[in-house]
Order: sequence, then structure tokens, then C-alpha cells
Amino acid sequence: MRTFLRSFICSLSLSLSCAPLRADDSPQWLTYPGGDGPGKGKKIVLIAADQEYRSEQSMPMMAKILSKHHGFDCTVLFAVNDKGEVDPTMPVYPEKGKEFKEHHIPGLENLASADLVVFFPRLLTLPMAEREMIVKYIDSGKPIISLRTGNHGFHAALPYKINGKQVDWGNDVLGGSFMGHHGNWHADSTRGNIVPEQKDHPILIGVSDIWGNSDVYRTYKEGGSLPEGCTALVWGQPLLGRKHDDAPNPKLEPLPVAWFKNWRTSDGKTARVFQSTMGSGNDLENPGLRRLIINASYWCMGMEESITPNRSVEIAGTYKPLESGFNYEELGVVPKPVSAYK
Repeated sequence: MRTFLRSFICSLSLSLSCAPLRADDSPQWLTYPGGDGPGKGKKIVLIAADQEYRSEQSMPMMAKILSKHHGFDCTVLFAVNDKGEVDPTMPVYPEKGKEFKEHHIPGLENLASADLVVFFPRLLTLPMAEREMIVKYIDSGKPIISLRTGNHGFHAALPYKINGKQVDWGNDVLGGSFMGHHGNWHADSTRGNIVPEQKDHPILIGVSDIWGNSDVYRTYKEGGSLPEGCTALVWGQPLLGRKHDDAPNPKLEPLPVAWFKNWRTSDGKTARVFQSTMGSGNDLENPGLRRLIINASYWCMGMEESITPNRSVEIAGTYKPLESGFNYEELGVVPKPVSAYK
């Protein structure tokens, strides 16, 4: 009997050690099971894959808030290097004399079960199989949120055509791609002013005092406007410096920094879309911006009836984002294992 039990335990141990990892057990991405809250049973995937604005720190922080205070199951995916490390230092363009390596986001199969995806990539060149998983989600009719560099998230075109025409991720799906810095890059900050006509929109419930130390993006030509179908919620006024109380720059007009629209897929489904061109790691220290994005998450999933002005957007745990920029050595940005961001 003892021999049988010993043999059984050994075989069970071996089978468990050889069992494949479930999607939510992978060491290559992070999962945060939802607690109590309106989001119970809903899944949000957040993609942290930029090289400048510390999404590798901010997306886990936002996932913790959404799971702990709102009940959503959250998964954070990262761009990693060939060692499996989260690596914001990977080049986005070929460098002379060096082999250019495609970017890689493990876990994109999680998009198939997501109720919402928050995109924060920047100029990625992904393997075709990964691009196809992203396109499958974009064309599913499920909602989309894009933050900061998300509107120029892909350097290599996505394999996505509708009626024979190539779909432009930034301009077509989101309503505006990056056209330049409206003001002084890494020298200005932004005060977000709510559009008076939209003050009662569900996304703006309880939102106030929006400020971030990143500059305003331009997404349309001077004298133009957001495309038809886009509704601005917040105008970004450039400030004369990077402090909360700096004065507005009188030479720079405000431009939209947050808007919503609908995206019509290849088979006629309609997806809700929210874009914020604010969203750096430092920007998201601002509770007004966090509430704006969290409210947008509810709205995108058709859950606007559950938005309240007082549900917590407080940071869960410690959040000390590194400064934005590309001077990685000075900023202390180095490749790290995924577990470092839990």
C-alpha cells in the first residue's frame, strides 16, 4: 500500500510539474484578480509597450486600482526582449551596423477573452502573428482605450483592411495620430480643461483638476479639428513650465487631449473608443486623470450606470514612476523581469 501511495504521489507530482501554464499563471505577464465591485466578471487587458513614458510602471498601477477598487480582472502585457525582460530600451528604428530586432508582446492571446483593452504601445514592429491577434481584437467590436503614444503605437502597419482600404490605426480607429509636440517637448506641462458642453457626460463624472507634466500632442493640422464623429471631452492648455500652478502659455491654443468616438468594424459592429493623449507615468499621479480613464473604462464597456463620483481611484501600494525620456542611464531605466512590476 505504501509503495502504491508513493508511486501515485510521485506520478501526480510529475504530471503537475509538466502541466502547461494557464493563461493567468505566466511569468511573462501580470494578473490581478478582481475584488468586489461593479466590474466583477469583466476582464481588462492593459498593454505596456512604450519606450518613453514609463507605461511599464503605470499600467500595473492602473490595473491594481481597477481590480482592487472596482472589481475588474486585469492582465498587464509587456513588450519584452529576447531574454523575456520588460525592455523599454529596445530601438524602434534600425540602427546603423546593428541587427534590428522585432518587438514581442507575450500573452496577446489574452485579448480574445478581454472585455476591454487599454493600448499603450509606441512605434512597435511586431511579428505578423502578434499583429493579427491585435487586429482580431480591433475588428471584434469590443471597446478600445488608447493612452499617450498609443495613437502612434505601431511602426509596421497592422494587417487590417476594410473594403480593400488599409485601416490606419491612429487616424481611422482612434481619431487622430501624433503630428508633433504642441509646445516644448519635455519642458511644458498640460492643464486639462473640461469641455463645458460635455460636463454631464458619464466619463466626466467626478473628474476635476486634470494636470500632467507631459506636453500637448497635436493630432490635426493647425486650423483643423478632430475628425467627424469624435467628441472632445478635455482641452489641453500648454503651461509655461512643468509645475501644477504654472501659468498658461498665451502663445499656444488649447488642443483636445481626450475624446471619444465609435469605430465601425469590417462586419458593421460598433465599438466604443476613448483616446487620451495625456498618460505619462508622471501624468497618472494626478487623480483627476486617473478618474477620467477609469470612468472611460466603464463607459467603453457600456457600464456608465455604474460610474459614481466617489468610487476610489487611490493608488494601491507604492507608485514612484521614473521620469519620462530616452536618456535611460540617467533615468535609471533598465530591462527588468516582469515580476519586478507586480
